[in-house]
Amino acid sequence: MIISASRRTDIPKFYALWFMNRIRAGFCTYPNPFNRKQVVRLSLTPADLDVIVFWTKDPRPLMRHLDELDQRGYRYYFQFTVNGYPRAIEPHVPALPDSLETFQELARRITPKRVIWRYDPIIWAAGLGEEYHAQRFSEIATALKGYTERVVVSLVDDYRGAGKRMAAIEGIRRCTPEDPAVASLLRRMSAMAQSVGMEIVACAEPYDLLPFGIRPGKCVDDELIHRVFGVDVTARKDPSQRSVCGCVLSRDIGVYGTCHHGCVYCYATGLQGQSLEPHDPTSPSLVGHYEPPEAQGQRQTQAPGRPKPQGQARFEMPANQQLPLFDNSPELEH
Repeated sequence: MIISASRRTDIPKFYALWFMNRIRAGFCTYPNPFNRKQVVRLSLTPADLDVIVFWTKDPRPLMRHLDELDQRGYRYYFQFTVNGYPRAIEPHVPALPDSLETFQELARRITPKRVIWRYDPIIWAAGLGEEYHAQRFSEIATALKGYTERVVVSLVDDYRGAGKRMAAIEGIRRCTPEDPAVASLLRRMSAMAQSVGMEIVACAEPYDLLPFGIRPGKCVDDELIHRVFGVDVTARKDPSQRSVCGCVLSRDIGVYGTCHHGCVYCYATGLQGQSLEPHDPTSPSLVGHYEPPEAQGQRQTQAPGRPKPQGQARFEMPANQQLPLFDNSPELEH
């Protein structure tokens, strides 16, 4: 089994303590989004996990725990987004020099093969056109030469829930390879990546970018996992992702609406009217407190001294019926 931690929120940045508590406990839980009286218990033991894929814009809080993950026998790699956008677009992401320093430190720690750079998404707006992106991409690629072997790019999508935030960007417009300036940028980015020894791939693009030297990629990648870790995992496409996504099957343990970076383009920031239960780093679940069911059909025993949350579970869903957290809309995923 592959764990994704997480497309839906930045677990390494904001929930490293909770994650390590769950690693030590050997499991996490989450409620069925359609029936909170049902709770899924997901094993996090090394014996049950093939690989963990971390998604982050700032892995520093988790990096202090990497020795423990290694000692416990976990395999993992990082999808690390470094865009260098202005604060109006990425208000709470570390400054670019800090992100580059962290990326380099992480790559030295776990090898460049296990740290994937994401320049994602490419936003086309006033002041954010071909020359801006060519200069920024070149700056980051030069700094990360020798620290990664792959860069993932994507053209910004009109994600549900991000439309109003995106509309506030001055001069925002569609970004497609049908635009000659976008096409020119893609060719330049491909050449830049090649010049610094990086493979460049696209994330969930509906457009054919092969003419620009950019092949379709897989962020949860069975081939990379085999090459880096010598582990054979399923090559089955993840059915919960968009049709153009190449990722193989994984289980995501994140929750939409719990990321605090505040990036205006992000589908995971939260949906209008969405309400979340509080986060407790000692809880089995990322939000709320959902205890694991003891056995199929048996009443759950409440932890001493802890109030019973609404929707407390009584049994575990069969593995073939387990559902991801809160929203499984393919248009919301990478």
